[in-house]
Amino acid sequence: MLRKRSVLLAVGLVIGITALALGTVLATFRGAADGRIAFGVRAADGSANIFSVQPDGKSLKQLTTGTGNALCPAYSRDGRTIAYCADSSGNFEIWTMKANGTGQQQLTHLGGRATFPDFSPDGLLIAFGGTEGSDATDQIYVVSAKDGTGPRALTSCAGFGSGCFNDTPAWSPDGTKIVFSHADDTTPDGDPINEQVWVMDADGGNQHPLTSGADPKDQVPDWSPDGSLIAYHSGQSGSGGIWVMNADGTGQHQISGCTPADASPCAGGDDFGTAWSPDGRMIAFLRDFRAAGGSDRPIFVMNADGSGQHRLTSDSSLQAVPAWQPRGSSQNN
Repeated sequence: MLRKRSVLLAVGLVIGITALALGTVLATFRGAADGRIAFGVRAADGSANIFSVQPDGKSLKQLTTGTGNALCPAYSRDGRTIAYCADSSGNFEIWTMKANGTGQQQLTHLGGRATFPDFSPDGLLIAFGGTEGSDATDQIYVVSAKDGTGPRALTSCAGFGSGCFNDTPAWSPDGTKIVFSHADDTTPDGDPINEQVWVMDADGGNQHPLTSGADPKDQVPDWSPDGSLIAYHSGQSGSGGIWVMNADGTGQHQISGCTPADASPCAGGDDFGTAWSPDGRMIAFLRDFRAAGGSDRPIFVMNADGSGQHRLTSDSSLQAVPAWQPRGSSQNN
């Protein structure tokens, strides 16, 4: 049930996370020094909050508190602000805070569900996936990053099935395009029908698929820092891998995870949740061992060509997609 994985696992609402033991993350931002890594964790009391840590695994800090759920962080380009999703006011909405966790404020008031925010490179807008009011289908929205005004849907499901969705947007580094996940419909069990990676202009125009084929393309496509490549997940639940393609959809090739010849689920786990290191040398991702009988979902890091795969976190628990902080000269730590 991959669509259910998108909604539940992506925001970490399935199992608890115990104390973290992080290894070194070799990540930089283009033209800037290493910043912190933000991620959501689930506590024993059922709450989920956002923490950040230095790339060497030191100086773990809790940024949010409370009995609700605060998850899916994303840094602004200057590294000073984190956008995230939280259900403190009831439904999941987009919130922002300073990088040190202060100044928390609710940004959107859609009354539906809003998750996976992403800042535009100029910092003026935030794109996210969600629903407004009683809408049944997830769409890509943009709002003012300053005060949440002017919410505008860039996508729709006109002409598709009632279970269609558009989700997990990511801005191109030059701010001209947004890549996202699209499904034509869903089955009664919640599985996506023809889930592919799509791209559109930043104003919502020229929407078209970049991928095709029977395997769903689920979970957080991401641009390389120079905008030339897109990393994404492809495969059935329990046996998927990370793929990379040119920004125009050509040159699609697998760099990690199970292959179509492997059993499903395969012992190697299910790779998804891509995130490029800001210098473009590496890709971080999640390897879910639970479908193959394991109990954890750790973060892995590999070189951009798929070599050098190694486990980043050593604790046996559920991890979430990381966000890297661009570090400026006067940011909030």
